Amino acid sequence: MMRWFRRRFSAAYERMLRRQLDAAPTHVAIIQDGNRRYARERGDDAPDGHREGAKTTERVLEWCEELEIEELTLYAFSTENFDRPDGELEPLFDLLESKLHEFADADRVHENGVRIGAIGDLERLPQRVRDAVDYAESRTADYDSLRLNIALAYGGRSELLGAARAVARDVADGDLSPRDVDVDAVEARLAEHTTRDVDLIIRTGGDERTSNFLPWHANGNEAAVYFCAPYWPEFSKVDFLRGLRTYESREQSWQQSRTERAVALLRAVAETELDDAKTVAGRLRTQLPSAGAREVAAELERQRGTESGERAD
Repeated sequence: MMRWFRRRFSAAYERMLRRQLDAAPTHVAIIQDGNRRYARERGDDAPDGHREGAKTTERVLEWCEELEIEELTLYAFSTENFDRPDGELEPLFDLLESKLHEFADADRVHENGVRIGAIGDLERLPQRVRDAVDYAESRTADYDSLRLNIALAYGGRSELLGAARAVARDVADGDLSPRDVDVDAVEARLAEHTTRDVDLIIRTGGDERTSNFLPWHANGNEAAVYFCAPYWPEFSKVDFLRGLRTYESREQSWQQSRTERAVALLRAVAETELDDAKTVAGRLRTQLPSAGAREVAAELERQRGTESGERAD
């Protein structure tokens, strides 16, 4: 009876969370933490936890397709993971190889236009995993409805260092002028398959840190961050929707701050010249969400009313 009640309650709560979301983020990045702890608490070996975590990965991909999220980046294997014992690494490499082939051949992937790519220092991976990456990328290269980026042998500092070295090399070779070293030049030399700034980072397993994950695409965009307690194999759709709700709350707060700054700017301009305020208001309305644009329009009307009152006096 209690199990039935929990299922009904969870389904109802999931529907409520879904109704609360106006729009999903464009790019979600997930740190899949807790596979080993999940296995250990059940008396299993680490590879068992990784296999259970792979099932969660498949579910998350389905949720992203359902919610029309355009890009998903999964932190599957960090550079620090190479320090783990061979008895754990070899089964993990086997799992990565098999899952890359499985994803690349899945009907769902092809029906939904999922493009698979890998980011990280791939040369450090065993040849069989690199071959699986090549296979998945080539099988899905023509798709672009949803990008699935798998971070393998990945470290954020290493990624930035690699981009800096590439810029320095191109400048030394005369292929890039020092005057042209800008954001676009650096971004062009970063991860090939990560195309958008990150809107939301989710980390499972209870740790509240982002572990050097996508520092350029996430920190530079001030991505929302959602930490949750469940281990990755236990991560549910309700947890995922809660993360999206965190993103939406951040977006609403950010948009309100932009609106408040826009209204303050308009008020300052109107104090000296109403005609200039009209021009500023017109520009601001094109840069704000509809609610913010309405507030700017209302402020302009207040300024007009104030000016008319002063003239009448």
